[in-house]
Amino acid sequence: MHNRAIVLFSGGQDSTTCLAWALQRYDYVETIGFDYGQRHSIELECRLKVLGAIKEQFPEWSNRLGIDHLLDIRLLGQISDTAMTAEKTIEFEQNGLPNTFVPGRNLLFLTFAAAIAYRRGLPILVGGMCETDYSGYPDCRDNTLKATQVSLSLGMDSPVIIETPLMWLTKAQTWKMANDLGGEKLVTLIRNESHTCYLGIRDHKHAWGYGCGECPACDLRRIGYSEFVRDQDV
Repeated sequence: MHNRAIVLFSGGQDSTTCLAWALQRYDYVETIGFDYGQRHSIELECRLKVLGAIKEQFPEWSNRLGIDHLLDIRLLGQISDTAMTAEKTIEFEQNGLPNTFVPGRNLLFLTFAAAIAYRRGLPILVGGMCETDYSGYPDCRDNTLKATQVSLSLGMDSPVIIETPLMWLTKAQTWKMANDLGGEKLVTLIRNESHTCYLGIRDHKHAWGYGCGECPACDLRRIGYSEFVRDQDV
C-alpha cells in the first residue's frame, strides 16, 4: 500500500516537480486539483497539458500515472477576500502576510485529498509546500503539515503520510530537482507548459516560462531559474 500516492497537482512548477518525484518513487500515482475560484484559473487548463505531456514524453512514468481528480470548491473563493480570488492589487497586510494568502486553502486541499485517498487506497499525499523560498504562508510550514498529518491520520483512523519533497529547497534547487529527475526534457516541459503566475498571464514567455514577471510567484520562479542556470554553467 505504501507504494501508492496522490499528488496535489495545480499544474505549476512546484507541483509538476513533485509529480515527477512521486512517479519516480512510487508504483502508482493519482493527481488531484482544485477549482477554488482562483484568479489564475488558467492553471486548470495548464495542468491537463502538463499531464498529457508527461504521459507522452516520459513512457517510463506514464504506466504509473493513474486518474486525475478535479474538485469544485469555489466556495473557498466566495468566502475569501484575497488577491488570489478577486481583482485586487497584490500587497502586504498589516499582519505581514501578502494578501495572496488564502486562509485554510492547503488545509482544505489536504483534507479533500485525504478523503479521496482513503477511498482509493492511497495512503501517501504529496504536496509542493515549501518554507524556504516561499511567500510566508503559514499553511506551507513544516510544523503545519506535520500537525495536519497527525490530525488526518486520527480522523481517518488510518495512517496518512504527507510528503513535502520541496520543503527545505530553494527555487533554484527545485529547478535542479526537476533536471535530476527528468533532465532537460522535464525542465523544458515546466518552462513551456506549467503555470505559476498569480495574475494568470500567459501572453509573454520569459526564459523561465510564462507570466507577468512581477508578482511574487513570478519573482521566485525567475530568480530561482537564474540561479539554477548560473550553477549549471559553473
